[in-house]
Order: sequence, then C-alpha cells, then structure tokens
Amino acid sequence: MHITNDMIRTELRPTGMLIRRVMPYFTENKFRELNKIMEKMKHKNLSPSLRMDEIYIPGEDGTELRVVILRPKHTSDRPVPGLVWMHGGGYAIGVPEQDVSFAELFEEKHDCVIFMPDYTLSTKAPYPAAFNDCYSTLLYMKQHADEYGINRDQIFTGGNSAGGGLCVAINLKAKDTGDVNIAFTMPLYPMIDPRKTPSSEDNDAPVWNTKSNEEGWRLYLGGNEMEKYAAPALESDLEGFPPTLTYVGTIDPFYDETMDLLHRLKETGIPVAHAEYAGCFHGFDIVASNSKVGRDARNFLGDNFELACRTRYARNC
Repeated sequence: MHITNDMIRTELRPTGMLIRRVMPYFTENKFRELNKIMEKMKHKNLSPSLRMDEIYIPGEDGTELRVVILRPKHTSDRPVPGLVWMHGGGYAIGVPEQDVSFAELFEEKHDCVIFMPDYTLSTKAPYPAAFNDCYSTLLYMKQHADEYGINRDQIFTGGNSAGGGLCVAINLKAKDTGDVNIAFTMPLYPMIDPRKTPSSEDNDAPVWNTKSNEEGWRLYLGGNEMEKYAAPALESDLEGFPPTLTYVGTIDPFYDETMDLLHRLKETGIPVAHAEYAGCFHGFDIVASNSKVGRDARNFLGDNFELACRTRYARNC
C-alpha cells in the first residue's frame, strides 16, 4: 500500500514529510544508534508531577530486571488500579522513560500505580526475552499489590506498538495459565503479526513502514518459529481475553492486524472500545501529540481509562 502525501491527514503532512526525509526506515544499525541516545534518558524522572522509583526484580533467566514505577506524589487513602505499561520501538529500541506522557495522562484521569519494565530489546536478545520480562513484571505487581497500594482486582495492562504486542502476549499467557485475572487492557496499534497483510505490505508511510517492520520482526523472532506469545495474531481462542481499548491510524502498517484482533474479540463477546483515525500514520499520537487528531486520540484513551478505573474489576486471590 504505497502511501502518497495526499493520503496523509492534512495536519500531519509537514511532520510526516520531515520524518520521511530524516528517517525513511529503520535498519539494525539505526536501532543500535538510537538505543545509545535513548540510554541517556534512563534513571531520570522526566515528569514534574509524578513520583518515580526504580526497582530491580528477578528476571526469567536469573538476571535482574529494571522496572520504573510512576505514581502520584500524594498517598491515596484507598487501593488504586495497577497498570503494567510497555513502551514501543519495534521490540528493538526504547526505554520506559520515553512514555512518561502516557503515565501523566493516566494519572491525570485517575490515581494509579504504573509499572514500566525496561524489557530486553531484540538487539540484545530475541524472543522470548522481552516477553518473559514483561510477564515477570505482571506477576511481581500482582504479588506485591498490597505493598504498593494496588487494588488486586484492578490489574490493567497496556502499551503502544511493540509494547501493545507485548501487552496482548502477556494477556494471552495470563488467561492461559490463570496466574492473573486482568481487568482491562490497552494495546494501542499493536505489533502482533509478522505475516503480510494488505496494510503492512509495500507500506512506505512515515515513522514505521514495511522495511522497518520486516527488520523489527527479523530481530525479534531471531530465526525461531512463530508461536502465539511471539506473534499474538496467531491465537485463535480469545475466550477470556480482558475488556479492550485500542486505536489505530488507517495508513498504519498495523491497521489490518489491529482491526482483525478487534473483530475477533467482538465475535467472542469481549467488550471493546476502539477508534480509527483516517490518514494517520504509526505513532501519530506521539510524534504529533499537539495536533488536533493527536489530542483527540489522547482524550479517547484518557476518558476510557478513567471509565475503566470506575467500572472494570476482575477477581484476583
């Protein structure tokens, strides 16, 4: 799906054209270069309104996993929702600190405690390293809910892009094992299918396109056979999946896989809140957050998060 400039939403065209010139697509070397830059964001509280803590928890392979925790500076007089949030970056780049703006949005809408795993990037180790890190974080948050003032019956998950893919993957494992009953999930424009779809094939949209997608999946899968926790679009049984919120742009390579997931969730009877944004490319809500459509998407996310905090519960022992 070749993306011409006139297919891009008018208010996003200047940003999109600039990104196309500066970063037409990602390569492994570019992933590694960007990670060196993003490392400088680590260990810094980039939000004046939130309290940030860092903890290290046992990882699946015996190593320590760094987790960033963001929460209000005031103390709540009652347990609040706990959210495991996973950053995007094609599984290959990124740090938790890059998603502080999402945390600020959620905290503005409702008190909550947000666990953000600094999961292993595919440039260091392929699947299942990142998946295991995120699932370990979910289990740790449940086990230590009382310590952090979290309501055990309001465990949420979320993430954008590859973080959305990891979100869907840990939801699947949680429902398969019964380890955690997740009350609500927010996989935004998730990266869940390495197979070709009409929207992901020959897509040259800004930010993330076919070339970047193929390189991202190559590194993440690492030559291993696809399975559902690596590529969640492979899962056919969505019974027991948590109530879901997502949105996606119509020229995003992930448009078809996102809409297919939503369609199957609805067929299964899972409550779904979703929006699609015409002419919007991947990550428009981040790179053009001050645009009208960027604000609309953030408002949709924030309002539905606040609603879930008031209405979504799932019993955990």
